[in-house]
Amino acid sequence: MGQAIMVVDDSAIIRLQLTTVLEKNGYEAVQASTGTEALELAKSRNDIELVITDVNMPGMNGLTLLSELRGMTTYAKVPVFVLTTESTAHMQEQGRDRGASAWIVKPFHEESLIKGIEMILGN
Repeated sequence: MGQAIMVVDDSAIIRLQLTTVLEKNGYEAVQASTGTEALELAKSRNDIELVITDVNMPGMNGLTLLSELRGMTTYAKVPVFVLTTESTAHMQEQGRDRGASAWIVKPFHEESLIKGIEMILGN
């Protein structure tokens, strides 16, 4: 497997779609269904090279997760893509303020997502 990418979404279908796309393109997909679960995974792994997170999830949402990750030494500079149905300028600004690397509105396009990942990871 290639570089590890954490996929965080409460929708099992979205996690499956992302995992399929990532693995088809040579990446290792690490899944979390909530922000809390993702934070625990982040604490236990130091090989995650990129995070793709939804915003609207029960418990800890994606923006809070983003803030928490940015507060961790290991994840302070790890790229985070926000993949969400939220498209308002206000939400995107909140994401930028918390350190989002990219804001992608669902539904995502496989080619664009992979190009963005390759560009950010330098592949």
